[in-house]
Amino acid sequence: MRFILVLLCCLAGTVHAEPAGQVPHKTKAYLSLIIDDLGQNLPRDRRVLALPGPVTTAIMPDTPHATEFAREAHRAGKIVILHMPMDPATGPFAWHPELPQEELEKRLNAAFKMVPYTAGINNHMGSRMTAQPAAMAWLMAELQRRHKFFVDSRTSAQTVAAQQAQKIDLASVSRDVFLDDERTEAAIYNQLQTAIDLARKQGSAVMIGHPYPQTLAVLERELPKLKAQGIDWIDIRQMISVRSNRATAAHGKDGVYR
Repeated sequence: MRFILVLLCCLAGTVHAEPAGQVPHKTKAYLSLIIDDLGQNLPRDRRVLALPGPVTTAIMPDTPHATEFAREAHRAGKIVILHMPMDPATGPFAWHPELPQEELEKRLNAAFKMVPYTAGINNHMGSRMTAQPAAMAWLMAELQRRHKFFVDSRTSAQTVAAQQAQKIDLASVSRDVFLDDERTEAAIYNQLQTAIDLARKQGSAVMIGHPYPQTLAVLERELPKLKAQGIDWIDIRQMISVRSNRATAAHGKDGVYR
């Protein structure tokens, strides 16, 4: 009897013991952060460059400091993307459904010229424009030709932009959480927690914010804590690789964009 008790104790110890030096497996949770609407105010925008990690800088072409800030962001080692105005946005670069393809191309070329070092683009506004299949198909083919990626800001549930990108296997990804639709630190903090929870649930989350004082205050305070919370903050290129051009459950079915 004594022998049996000793044997059971040994077996129990074998089942529950962790191998020496090994950490129990945990599911990865990845976050990426894009800050939109940059190029308008250099002192403010430089706070974005000072954030402690791989923030992606989305620069509007029709801003007074677009070219200068793109150069600064590039020198700082940040990924630069063109924040392309699309209907209902206005201005000399904005895309509208009624414009012919030649004019769309002309405006895209001019926007890229204003924002150097771009690795890709995302849409500024664009609830009407991103719902246009023909225009989005042309844009994705053009980005493929230029070796640039696309980020769908998903400003409308009717967007077909990511869907068109996926059809030609263009490197792309879609936004999950807007941080600052409500410009209070409490609301922005809650949205950041929503993104963290989503990353833990589905493996990754893409956040978009703006250089508002409240947003920057929350990010400056909370981003340094991500690693201790088990969150990997990765750049947008890495996120595209992590997601492998597949839609999340919120944006499609079985990895295919709706």
